[in-house]
Amino acid sequence: MTDYYSRRLAADRLRRCYEIAPPRVQQYLAAEIVHVCEQLHPGDSVLELGCGYGRVAWELARVARSVVGIDTAIESLSLARHGGPPAGRCAFAGMDAARLGFVAGSFDAVVCVQNGIAVFDADPARVFAEALRVVRPGGVALFSTYDERFWPARLAWFEAQAAAGLVGEIDREQTRDGTIVCKDGFRAATLKPAALAQLARGTGAEPRITFVDDSSVFCALWAPAPRP
Repeated sequence: MTDYYSRRLAADRLRRCYEIAPPRVQQYLAAEIVHVCEQLHPGDSVLELGCGYGRVAWELARVARSVVGIDTAIESLSLARHGGPPAGRCAFAGMDAARLGFVAGSFDAVVCVQNGIAVFDADPARVFAEALRVVRPGGVALFSTYDERFWPARLAWFEAQAAAGLVGEIDREQTRDGTIVCKDGFRAATLKPAALAQLARGTGAEPRITFVDDSSVFCALWAPAPRP
């Protein structure tokens, strides 16, 4: 799916998806950002995986000292660099979430929201491991996916995107059980809370699962502090 975003759903087309989001979806998007910001501190350096055109990174930079957003869609990154405040606190780079080009312990927090972990063309376990690798001891990695209760609103949002020509026609036979499938090749699954927890435990960390706004499921895991 990363390739789909790079080729067909980048930059202004991606931004348009959010502009047409119904009120319930707007609530969900805002609730995710609020929840993440509540986990951050003013002096934090933050890495966002799958930053798109910068929508979340710009908001996190209002709380954290600095934010680096990575994505594989070059057009989206170009829009991110020129599209939002606050100046000087955000940086963006083309990078694969499963092969982060940062030394270990580079960030206080790593953030991957809006079901990004289920969209990347990468092994989710590798993404989890890489995220925890670049978090400083005591820092946190935050991943989110959709809550099952949000399915009707999520489906309605994708139907609106399809009607606007931003994604292909919804494949009604294949779209079910938390997975959106479009006839042009778009596909976005969902991870269950138990699957998120299992991925986290695979890194050796004990996760905390949090339900937010009846729309998101967050998995938080902390990098172990050094032994005395």
